Amino acid sequence: MSVKDVLSAEQIKANLSQLPLWRYGLGALRSAIKCESSAVALSLFAVIGELAQDANHHPDVDWRYDTLFISLTSHDAGGKVTARDAALARSISSEATAVGAVARPELLRSVEIAIDTANPEAIAAMWKTALGYRQQSDGSLVDPFGRGPAIWFQETETPNVNRFHVDVTVPFDQSAPILEALDTDGAMLDHAEAPQFVVATDAQGNRLCICTEEGRDVA
Repeated sequence: MSVKDVLSAEQIKANLSQLPLWRYGLGALRSAIKCESSAVALSLFAVIGELAQDANHHPDVDWRYDTLFISLTSHDAGGKVTARDAALARSISSEATAVGAVARPELLRSVEIAIDTANPEAIAAMWKTALGYRQQSDGSLVDPFGRGPAIWFQETETPNVNRFHVDVTVPFDQSAPILEALDTDGAMLDHAEAPQFVVATDAQGNRLCICTEEGRDVA
């Protein structure tokens, strides 16, 4: 396969306009599809497997009772989204609609752990070894099986007192009610970098970021 079919940001948006079950986030096409029962979800899972085999293009699928969480990227294109991913998303959407499944985009929340540090190279190896993770070209660490949260190092000469914070990536069209709920919960919200991310700080100074795909480069 060639990497020539990698989609640009504009092409991804154009495809998503025809794919209501799907969102873009953390470099992948993603969907959470809820079925009427566990049996239907498992049957749809099997159909997705057949589609993937026929296309020789395999998504990451997580089956949770009546809901399937699906992520599509092309490993041979450096983990980027390609035309093949969009084509498989269309096929999956058709099969999901046929069995009455519905999209649950509000469930698409991906967690990453960020560590403030002035010297990422000095600490990355320990985390990589302990977790059994793989180091990516940008220095971040990822679970090769996609089970655990990614670890990335926020390089800064002035690390925060609380060096750890959590990044929660959600679809932009689902972010407003989450931020409203955080405000109700008493979080202090910093919108300076919105819509890319909003920093939420709790009453004890612990931070998390609600991140979205808006304003980010596809690469």
